[in-house]
Amino acid sequence: MYSYVLSQLVMLVLVAVALAEKRPSPTYGTPSYSDEIGIIRDDRVHPDAQGYYSFTVETEDGIHREESGGEGGSQQGTYSYTSPDGTPIHLTFVANEGGFQPHGDHLPVEPEFPHPIPQFVLDQIAKAAEEDRGTSREIPSGRYGPPPPYQ
Repeated sequence: MYSYVLSQLVMLVLVAVALAEKRPSPTYGTPSYSDEIGIIRDDRVHPDAQGYYSFTVETEDGIHREESGGEGGSQQGTYSYTSPDGTPIHLTFVANEGGFQPHGDHLPVEPEFPHPIPQFVLDQIAKAAEEDRGTSREIPSGRYGPPPPYQ
């Protein structure tokens, strides 16, 4: 009985040691506990009275970000890094009353219309819009009768 308890205790200690040494396996973009990524550049201009600010940060692993902002909350900037498949990613953006507007070669784009719209169709759309603006909608009367005679 003593040897059984001792063997179970030894087994538990071995399992505890094995689990204590187990670290999460590093994946791309997620540094392990021992990885340190140095900051090469960190320039900051803190917001002034009008709200203007800017910063630039660059790290050893190739991440680069620049941003500035100002009055009214508008911001603009760039950032770049290398994706897991090795593709360089470069993005510029503007954020203002029109929302966040990113631009980059890696972003999807809306497909083009499958064929050009003929000019006569565009003319009809413009004419309908013009007529719609120029006429008022009449409310039908509660009286009904035969249609007026043709002239």
